[in-house]
Order: sequence, then structure tokens, then C-alpha cells
Amino acid sequence: MAPRSSASLLACLLLTLLLAACGDRSANAPANRPKSAPAPAAGCRRCHPVELDPAHDIGCATCHQGHEEAATREEAHAGLIAQPAHPDFMAKTCGRCHAELVARAARSLHFTVKKEVNEVRRAFGAKRDLASLVEIPVKDRPDTVLALADDLLRRRCLRCHVYTKGDPYPETRRGTGCAACHLEYGNGAMRSHRFTGPVADGQCLHCHYANTVGADYYGRYEHDFHSDYRTPYPPVGKKPPPYGVEYHQLVPDVHQQAGLACTDCHPGAALMGPAHGTGSPGVSCETCHRWRPGQTRGLKLAESGGRVLLTLGRSGKEIPVPQMTSPVHAAYAGKATCVLCHAQWSYTDQGTHLMRQDTQNYDPWTYLVTQSCYEVEALLNASLFGGESREPRMTDKITGLSKPGIWFKGYELRRWEEPLICPDGEGRLTICRPVLDLHLSYVDPDGNVVFDSVPAKGPVGGALPYTPHTIGKAGAFFRERLQERTDIRWKQCPTEPRQGK
Repeated sequence: MAPRSSASLLACLLLTLLLAACGDRSANAPANRPKSAPAPAAGCRRCHPVELDPAHDIGCATCHQGHEEAATREEAHAGLIAQPAHPDFMAKTCGRCHAELVARAARSLHFTVKKEVNEVRRAFGAKRDLASLVEIPVKDRPDTVLALADDLLRRRCLRCHVYTKGDPYPETRRGTGCAACHLEYGNGAMRSHRFTGPVADGQCLHCHYANTVGADYYGRYEHDFHSDYRTPYPPVGKKPPPYGVEYHQLVPDVHQQAGLACTDCHPGAALMGPAHGTGSPGVSCETCHRWRPGQTRGLKLAESGGRVLLTLGRSGKEIPVPQMTSPVHAAYAGKATCVLCHAQWSYTDQGTHLMRQDTQNYDPWTYLVTQSCYEVEALLNASLFGGESREPRMTDKITGLSKPGIWFKGYELRRWEEPLICPDGEGRLTICRPVLDLHLSYVDPDGNVVFDSVPAKGPVGGALPYTPHTIGKAGAFFRERLQERTDIRWKQCPTEPRQGK
């Protein structure tokens, strides 16, 4: 019995020591003892710790291709698609789940930009319209003014479209393709990899900045380019302005002040539609301000307590909508658009001159270094002030290829206070802007002036009807805008085309 009792005692002692040791590792362990590190993320997220929204948390390689479980960076990135939402790839990536939406978006004006492209090309002699910006012909040494206009479009104008990530200013960077709207960017970088449905206004302003519709909704008017007129003078060493050029802060649109986002009037179904690409189908000022039950046009309108209320899409806030009660509206129905009286101000950049230069003679541009185009500004700053005279080159914003020649820009006059007035396509008085008041020049590599300020053909002053997003109460002198053809401002915008050189 003795040996058995000794063995039992020894077993009990060993068990006691083991339990004591386990207790020391838990309850009696020092509070500052480091805890075990969490298990490392698998696949791509070992190096790219992104956060995805639930609908798109489907594995990185699903969209980006590559090899998610590879052991090395080189193996993982083999076959990688860095921008899967780019128009070149979106049908195979986004289209796997959103085939119908992607197909519609590819035909929308936001993707084709055909309206703006064809307006400019017709003004410089084009006989047929193009279906998309990608069809703009390429000619490295333009020998006609139309070929020069095509080069202008591809390399200077079309920096705001879904084929490019935009200028590297803090608030003009964005994604490409579907991601241009649906991935949030800010301060020059992607803020989140979470795809958004209702798009925030900041995303719209990544393209609709400078003196274009969109920036005016927020009351922004770009400063002059010439250093003598850009006040207040920006301090030395200041970070680049959010949109490349400082802006005057004017009064924002009354709808913006009330809280309406861009997508409240321009929802995705309209923006990605092939027909027009702007506005909700059938939505007009009267949709809200002369509302009748059952006529919502896709907007959340309802009557409550004797008032018409609009429910905003992003915030869910309800705001009252004033109804049209003034007798002036009935008196001028069919004779004037709503914006004629209610636009507080307008963009009137007159005499827009654009010159392609293939020589390294940059001294004349010393006071026009600010160009609202990063490539041009970088070249001028390096060549004029950095001791590095660079070759004039600029990228094709559709293909990304760098080619000889740089495009400079300047204006004869920039004003906002007195809108131009002219007839629209239905014979009504409306607000116009001189978008086709364009003049093209070209200096070849030998310094020869091939084209010298050739004007666009079209309306006198290049003025076309548009809808300024600067709405407010009609001013005290609104009747002056309602004058008939004796109004001098009407004569600035007749429909007869002028002849170019």
C-alpha cells in the first residue's frame, strides 16, 4: 500500500503545481503584460487594409484581378487591374453585377461628353457629330483649324471626364468610370473604399468646378489668371487652392442654402440615362413651385398643413416649397424662362483665347502662370522660376500619352454682375453665356504662326442658352430683363452665325 500512497501523493502535488501555473497566466498575471497580437489579415489586406461596404466585400481579386493568396508582391500583382471601374474595364468588373446600369451609363453624357464635344467641333467646321469623346481624331501636327480644335479637346479641355483621374489639385482628384462618382475622394486622395449610393455634392464638384454650372450653385467664381488681377494675392508658400485657382465667394443658389443636394434634382437615373443626362425626366421649376397632387415627377412632394413640402433625398429633411402666386408669372408665361428673372448672377467669360505652342518661348507667360491646369502650371513654374526649361509636352487625357505641344489659356474679360440675355430655342428670353466665344492659335516647333486667333463660328459673342444655378428672389429691376428686342443685351446674342477666318 505504501508505494501506491506515495504515487497518489506525487500525482496530487504535480496537479496542484500545474493548476497554480495556469492561474498565474490568467487571473494573477500582471496587468501590463502584452496580449497576443490579432491574427494578420489574409490576402491583399495584409498590405492594403481597406474597409469595404457590405455589398462590395467580395474579395479584392473579384474586381482587381491579380492573385490574392500569392506569397510575394510581384506574384500578387500579376495581371492586376488598378482601376477596375475605368470605362475600359467596367463592363467586365462592375458589369458582372450591374450589367444594365453599366450599359446605360456608358451611353450617358457623363461618359460620352458628346454634347460639349460636338458643340465645339461644329463651331470649327465639323460636318458630322461624334458618338463619344473617344472618337475625336488624333493629329499630332494640326493642319486645319478643326484638327487643332480636336487636339485642344483631347489635351486641354477634357480633363473632367471619367477616363481620367483629374488634375492633382486637392479637390479635383477622383476615381475613373463608375468610381468617379461612387468612391469618395478628398484632399487629393481616396477617402474610403466604401461605394456610395446617393452621391455627395463634393463628388460632383471634383468635375463641376471653376466657372461651370455646379460651382455657381455654391456661389464660386474663379479669380482672373493674370497675376495683377488675382486678389487677394495668395501668400508665398501657400498650399495649392482646392480647385487650382482661388475663387470669389458670391451668393450661393437659394436651393443650396435650403439644403438641396445636386442629386435631389439630378438623380442617378437621369444622370446615367442615354437621352439627356441632366435633370430628372420632366422636372422643371414648376414641378415644385406649381405643384399639384399626383405630379411628383420622381420627387417626394406632399401637402401638409396648407403647405407643399419637399423631402430631401440624402438628409430626409422636409422643407417648404413656395408656390407661384405672382401675377407676373402669368403675364410672361411662354415669353421668358424662370432663370431670366431669378438668376442672381452669371458666368460671362468673354473672349476665351487658347494657344498651342510647340516652342520653349515661355517668357510672355510670366504673368499668366496660373492656368487652371496643373500640367501647364508645372511646366511654366519649372521653366520660368525653377531653372529648368522643359520641353512643351502635354498628355492626351483619353489615352494618357504625352505628346509635343502645350496649350495656354487667357481671357479678354471675366465678369459676373450683368447676365447676357438672348432667346432660347423656343423663342423665350433667357440667360446665355459665351461658351463658344473661342479663339484658337498655333505656333509650330519652328516658331511659325500656323493659326492666329481663329474664332469659332456661331452666334455673335458665342453665346448659348443655359441654366445658371444662382437662383434667388427676382431683383428690383427684373422688368428690365423682360424688355423686348429693343433691349441692347438681346442684340449681343442674335442667332445669325458670324464668319471665321
